Amino acid sequence: MFNHIMLGSNDLERSQRFYDAVLGVLGAGEPLRNTAASGHTRLFYRHNGSTLAISEPINDEPASFANGGTVAFKCDSPERVKQFHDVAVAHGGTSIEEPPGLREHSLGNFHLAYVRDPDGNKLCAIYRVPAA
Repeated sequence: MFNHIMLGSNDLERSQRFYDAVLGVLGAGEPLRNTAASGHTRLFYRHNGSTLAISEPINDEPASFANGGTVAFKCDSPERVKQFHDVAVAHGGTSIEEPPGLREHSLGNFHLAYVRDPDGNKLCAIYRVPAA
């Protein structure tokens, strides 16, 4: 359904340090650095058919996070969820909501961790527990 998700940043170099580390946990490599026709710099992280883009806002207004918005990253194990969280916090992210761990829900059981990146964007690491 999705081609890419783009998030704004007020400090692209800080964001690259953060996302290089955090997305490296998931196996993503270095981003493709691109300059838009407007002259603004963007970073494109590509992995497993998905793209996360981090961009200087093209309208030259400060970047801000989406109230109620979350970008969730699929993890391959509960341990990877915890690692995603810990690496995010170690690289300038902020742990939010409950500590990383199992959540039992009517939609299924999940291991979840929530953090905010250095610009305040809400990120989630998720591992869906296979149905028995």
